[in-house]
Amino acid sequence: MIKLERLFKLSQYGTTFGKELSAGFISYITVVYIIIVNSTILAVAGIPLEAGIIATILTSFFGCLVIGLWSNTPMLLIPGMGLNAMFTYTIVQSGGFTWQEALAVVFVAGIIFVIIAFTPLAKIITSSIPDSLKEAISVGIGILLILIGFDNAGIITNSEHTLLAIGDLSSPSVIVTFIGLIITIFLFIKNVPGNLLLSIFITSALALLFGGAKVEKLTFSTPSFTEYFSVFGQMSWGQVGNFIFWLTSISLAMVLVFENIGLIHGHTKMLKRPESSKKSLQATAVSVLSSGVFGTSPTVASVESAAGITAGGRTGLTSVITGFLFLASILFIPVIKMVPSSAVSPVLILIGILMLQNIVHISMDDLTESFPALLIIVLIPLTYSIADGMAIGFIIYPLMKLLMGQGKEIHPALYMIALLFISNFIIQYAF
Repeated sequence: MIKLERLFKLSQYGTTFGKELSAGFISYITVVYIIIVNSTILAVAGIPLEAGIIATILTSFFGCLVIGLWSNTPMLLIPGMGLNAMFTYTIVQSGGFTWQEALAVVFVAGIIFVIIAFTPLAKIITSSIPDSLKEAISVGIGILLILIGFDNAGIITNSEHTLLAIGDLSSPSVIVTFIGLIITIFLFIKNVPGNLLLSIFITSALALLFGGAKVEKLTFSTPSFTEYFSVFGQMSWGQVGNFIFWLTSISLAMVLVFENIGLIHGHTKMLKRPESSKKSLQATAVSVLSSGVFGTSPTVASVESAAGITAGGRTGLTSVITGFLFLASILFIPVIKMVPSSAVSPVLILIGILMLQNIVHISMDDLTESFPALLIIVLIPLTYSIADGMAIGFIIYPLMKLLMGQGKEIHPALYMIALLFISNFIIQYAF
């Protein structure tokens, strides 16, 4: 106890081991759903499901330890929703990269993020990007998550005559998803502890009753890591000489920087410890770097960190406890593998809906601000590409400002980012 007091300064921050333990457990219950959701999305990219589960667990374990020990804050670093969609649907499926090459992209993005986080570049980049574009990225990703959730559940499908059409509403998986969505929203509104995890359990049980999930013999033992070792450290550098590889890495790094700076600012504000932002961002960057090695999409300072803070977590001990609980989850992989997509889809849809709330922060009175932002919001889901949707907005924004004689308002760094995106489109489509 004395060592914990010295390491985490419990008395200084007005907390105790008991409070931190409770907050750590509540944090775990709040975010453990990511093991199921993230591994399911990674499987679409080609990463074996069990390997994706182990990768998600180990990455979350390492991330929580890093931020807990380095910044001494009760934040949680877990694979980010939206970023896993970018990994699978943008980088792999739309970009044509293999999942091994996509892991290399994550690693390089992590290096860029580390350089930014440990230098004054973080402040420069943050001040150069207008708030309207930052908010638009979150909203666009939210719509993309909703689209993915509907698609995975079979609620929407491809059509010969239109882009999308209503799927078979009589399908058991569709019915279960609709019921699950109602349950998920109800539990969330009621602020039931562990609401997302609980909704997954309930919806999975309904899927079993409707015959929408497989029932296998359950065993609770340490899993074989043979399959995971085919993913761990398996970054492929075959595309490293390709300009698109570097532009994709930079785009991912920019998304990571924008999202994490916003999240960390919000959490440190709750803690009334703004001085912790710098070290928290640095820990997040290191965690992202490790994600490519562990074999998963990048981590973020999870929005659910607020649950642990609200529960009384004040130091990094909360994060460390949550990390070890993640590690213990490795014994329950057989249970995790049973969860059907119809139980995951409601969580994706709800998280997407919550991300849409950021649209209120975009000023609709000034078209030079709102038009580029709305383009990002529309094009991210329509192109199934966070990078492409973001690129269009980042190109149009300075162009509109220049046309309106407001070019001096633009930070030089934004012009550089716009030129990078233009170069990407020229190389991608002209050659």
